[in-house]
Amino acid sequence: MTLVARGRRVDFPRRPLIAGIININDDSFSGDGRIDAAWALGRARELVAEGADIIDVGAESARTNRRPVGEDEELRRLVPFLEGFADAVKVAAPRDDDQIFPPLLSVNTWRSGVAAGALAIAGDILNDMGGLPGPANAEISARTGAALLIMHSVGEPKQKHTHVTHPDILAELERFFVEKLAVARRAGVPDDATILDPGIDFAKQPADNLRILANVEHIAALGRPVLLPVSRKTVIGKVLGLTDPRERDAGTAACIVAGCLGGAGILRVHNVEMAWRTVLSTVRMDPACGAVL
Repeated sequence: MTLVARGRRVDFPRRPLIAGIININDDSFSGDGRIDAAWALGRARELVAEGADIIDVGAESARTNRRPVGEDEELRRLVPFLEGFADAVKVAAPRDDDQIFPPLLSVNTWRSGVAAGALAIAGDILNDMGGLPGPANAEISARTGAALLIMHSVGEPKQKHTHVTHPDILAELERFFVEKLAVARRAGVPDDATILDPGIDFAKQPADNLRILANVEHIAALGRPVLLPVSRKTVIGKVLGLTDPRERDAGTAACIVAGCLGGAGILRVHNVEMAWRTVLSTVRMDPACGAVL
């Protein structure tokens, strides 16, 4: 299986890619963001040195108890980072032989205007955290050649969906991804330019999230790389009784191991150093780690 992102090719099976999170906002749930492009560029360089294969940048928190930012403001925060990204991540050398180097750049947004404006400057992946309700973002991916990351959710972003229940979350994910891959295909996005994200904590109950983590291979069986966004998630806090997201890295490591063994292709995390060590340890215990079934 292959992932193609703006002409760059990643072949699977391989050890899972690590996507390091950068938030150019001041209300991230994990408390690690700043509206400061210079800081964000320096942070990107640090994450690459720690082993990040992908930098996933966003300028708006997904938190539903914060007001949405306007499209113009979201782009204003992103543009200096996008313009400086290529130079900022020129570290001396990759951390290991498997690291994607230079890293891929993922732009995390749900607004088509922001996606188009951002990808006109830089970006290898469009991380559509809005669940692809229509073809607009898929058309932008097709036009630019950026890979399209499709996240499962229900309803519009920035709205509470904690009441949503699923009789069978695995069947729901399969139905959703088959439908959305067809939308992407009709918009001109080739299958090898798509990534699937089960959307941990988005419109799901804790039991749904735990079932996903225990059955990643069910999503991987659809034949596309699965991005597992487990970092410091609420479900970890509920299981471990931890209200501070920054205390959830041990639980995140456990989820990374489960994801590796289940066939996840990409792991989206705040703490890249921890994730890199966890992934390499898991690969050494089981060389099949990250293999898509």
